[in-house]
Amino acid sequence: MSQDTPTAAPPARLLRIASHDDLVLAADDLGPLEAPVVILLHGGGQTRHSWSGAATALARRGYRVINFDARGHGESEWSAHGAYSLDDRVADLKAIVSEIDRPFALVGASLGGATSIHAAAQTLRPASLVLVDIVPHPEPEGISRIVNFMRAHPDGFATLDEAVDAVAAYNPERPRPRDPGGLMRNLRQREDGRLYWHWDPRIVSHRPEDFHDLVRKSAAVLPQTGVPVLLVRGLKSDVVSDAGVAAFRALVPALEVADVGGAGHMVAGDRNDAFNEAVIAFLERNMPAE
Repeated sequence: MSQDTPTAAPPARLLRIASHDDLVLAADDLGPLEAPVVILLHGGGQTRHSWSGAATALARRGYRVINFDARGHGESEWSAHGAYSLDDRVADLKAIVSEIDRPFALVGASLGGATSIHAAAQTLRPASLVLVDIVPHPEPEGISRIVNFMRAHPDGFATLDEAVDAVAAYNPERPRPRDPGGLMRNLRQREDGRLYWHWDPRIVSHRPEDFHDLVRKSAAVLPQTGVPVLLVRGLKSDVVSDAGVAAFRALVPALEVADVGGAGHMVAGDRNDAFNEAVIAFLERNMPAE
């Protein structure tokens, strides 16, 4: 990693970007407009706020950062027709890339990583690709745990504490927040007064197996693109195993891997400093900010 003193990151600019079907995406835009661009794609059930630390660190290193809420998540619109396929998500990414004229890198976690693989296998050509705890052959039990969490509580929560309990049950090793108010970024209060997760439930209406079959087909194309690929995995993850890494490396022999100790599937949230160090070092080799 460069030893230069990081500069202060300016405040984020709020973007609204219309995709191919006129669905509007919400994004934060940080850093110098003339710099190479890092596009951050969060995981299923998350929002762009999960990247807050990474986005600031990248902008301080001199990159422009576009950090957006995926369709059906956060402040981005829900699809009226339930259009949540990987092809729809790649179309969203193309809409974002069409607004920039600089080299760009994709940093995708889980669902965002799957979207990035599928995009790179098609017509998008990032200067580099960072995949955060996602491989073409993930562990079925880990995927099921995520999907079951997202499908649970369709009737919402009566109180914020109930939502905090649900998160704690899903990720018992992460300390409970001292101020649970931050979780409200991930909840929406409806007219009935109850709190509901911010995502469209139709996102998890499909079979995960079909989704990952498509990711595997796309991953097989990656070596032909010449795009440098880094996998950042949490060593405590139940989604990415040694076998999953080996299978990915069989598809992409030049794959680089950064293991983050003490982190689970939500690597950036569990060990943000270690995550940032690995990602910035990779980007500075493959897409320098200067």
